[in-house]
Amino acid sequence: MSQQARDRPSASQDPWARFGWLMAVIWLVFLVYPVLALLRSDADVAWIVIGWVALVTFVALYITGFVRGMRQGGVLGGPTPSQWITFAALIACALISVPAEGGSAMSFLPFIMTFASYGLTRAWHWITSGIAIAATAFCVFVLPGGGQYLSVLAIVTLLGVVNTVSTGLIIRSAEAERLGLELATSEGREAVARDVHDLVGHSLTVVGLKAQLARRLIDADPKRAKAELADIETLTAEAIAGIRTSVAGARSATLLEQLASSRAALEAAEIGMRVEGAANALSPVQSLTASWILREATTNALRHSQARSVRVVIAPGSLIVEDDGIGADDRTGNGIRGMRERAAAAGAALTLSSVADRGTRVEVSW
Repeated sequence: MSQQARDRPSASQDPWARFGWLMAVIWLVFLVYPVLALLRSDADVAWIVIGWVALVTFVALYITGFVRGMRQGGVLGGPTPSQWITFAALIACALISVPAEGGSAMSFLPFIMTFASYGLTRAWHWITSGIAIAATAFCVFVLPGGGQYLSVLAIVTLLGVVNTVSTGLIIRSAEAERLGLELATSEGREAVARDVHDLVGHSLTVVGLKAQLARRLIDADPKRAKAELADIETLTAEAIAGIRTSVAGARSATLLEQLASSRAALEAAEIGMRVEGAANALSPVQSLTASWILREATTNALRHSQARSVRVVIAPGSLIVEDDGIGADDRTGNGIRGMRERAAAAGAALTLSSVADRGTRVEVSW
């Protein structure tokens, strides 16, 4: 399973996946024209029966394809083989309806155009819209009696423009989200690289000086030389631990991974953890900041809170971490200052408060 699929809300959590079919059903009111055409049709009974079967099949395919597309990533989420099959079946249903419905079969075109625009690729949006507009214009201006379908041509043309603009905006929004995620990830990597560089540079400088001092003292003052060697050992251990912490922080880039990491750390300290909401309630960019703040809040709970339980609440645009410990400290340490700076850099606000005069509440909101 891809990362995009893992980050995508499940059908039980995503309202679009649960109720998106309502949007599809509402627009089916325009199929009243094929229905009336079938009721008034003078075609052979066999063609009329085929027309009714095609109409019912078209409705079922359109709704199921629409809902499936929402569950698989929503608008322009990348077509699957089943989406292509559904698209071809919709066209087939419209074509075999022509003998019984005549020009009213053009009422299927807006649905086929919309399915292609939002469920397939950008190229097929242009292909389908162009063919639909051209075919409708041919029927209106070339075929006898086509003038009565001039309103259909207007609807098809207008829908082509609307779909072009709306899908273009969606693509730009997705691109902006992707670029924002790359920028946030890049900034996070640069911060880790800077921390590691500063840590290693400082530690190696001190270690080098102490090693030189120990070498000079090893014969003249063995006791002091041993003390310097002990300091070197301590500095080396601290540097290694610091590097591991920084690298671990960089690897825990997703909120879902950090939730699992925080749960494991808290449970090891016999602190319960309850999560309300889903990690994918936040956008990918927000999740990067939220995971960092959750990691720091977990560390504070382990070190200072003396808590027995931690509650994490995730909702669109917000993350709340509460514990039932001894309450917030009025002093602003490096951890809290870092959380405020990270939130501010992500365009969010972070508040620190006490819960029921005891526990600590950390909330970040966008």
